[in-house]
Amino acid sequence: MNRNFGLLGKKIGMTQVFNPDGSRIPVTAVELGPCVVVQKRTMEKDGYVAIQLGFQDKKESRVNKPELGHFKKASVSPKQFLREFRVSEEESAKYEVGQEVKIDLFKNNQKVDVKGTSKGKGFAGVFKSYGFHGGKASHGVHEVYRHGGSLGMCMTPGRVLKGKKMAGHHSNKTVTIQTLEIVRIFPDENLAFIKGSIPGSRNSLFKISPAHKAKS
Repeated sequence: MNRNFGLLGKKIGMTQVFNPDGSRIPVTAVELGPCVVVQKRTMEKDGYVAIQLGFQDKKESRVNKPELGHFKKASVSPKQFLREFRVSEEESAKYEVGQEVKIDLFKNNQKVDVKGTSKGKGFAGVFKSYGFHGGKASHGVHEVYRHGGSLGMCMTPGRVLKGKKMAGHHSNKTVTIQTLEIVRIFPDENLAFIKGSIPGSRNSLFKISPAHKAKS
C-alpha cells in the first residue's frame, strides 16, 4: 500500500479495551469511510498525481453550484469532506472516479499517521500557550507579572519579528500525530480503535494514512 494514500474519517470519542493479560489500553473510536473517489489528478493536466476522496453525505441544498457540478461530473452525491492524497501513477491507476474505498485498506496493529484540526482554546496569553514563567512579583514590579517581556528592538530593525511568541488565538491548528497503532478494526461498522488520542473534538473530521516513520 502506498504510504501517502489513506482514508477520511470522523472521531467518535474515547474508550478503552483490555488485553488478555488484563492490561488496559486507552483508544479513540473512529469511523473510517467508506470514501468515494471524486476526482483524479494527473501529471499531464494538473502537474501532479493525486486522488481526491469524499466522505460523509451532504444535502444538495447546502452545496453551491460549482461544487454541485463537481460532484455531478463524478456521478457521486455531494460530500461534506474533500481531501487529496498524493500518490504514484501506479497507485492512481488502481482506482476509478466513483469507486468506493473502504476500511479494509487498513489492518489490525498497523501504524498510521492521523492529521486533523486541534480543539480551539480561544484567546490565551503566553503562559498558557508557550509555558512562559513571567516576571518577579515584587521589588518595584508593576502589573507585568504575566507579560511576555521585550518584544523587539529599538532602532534596527525597529519592529516585532515574524513568529514572535505572543498572546493570541490558541490551538485550532492542523496537527499530525505520527505512528499511532490501530488496535482493532470492525469492518461491518466501518469502525476502528486507534491507540491513544487524535486531534480534534467529537465528530471532527481527519485524514489517516500509513505511518511514514514506521519500520517496514
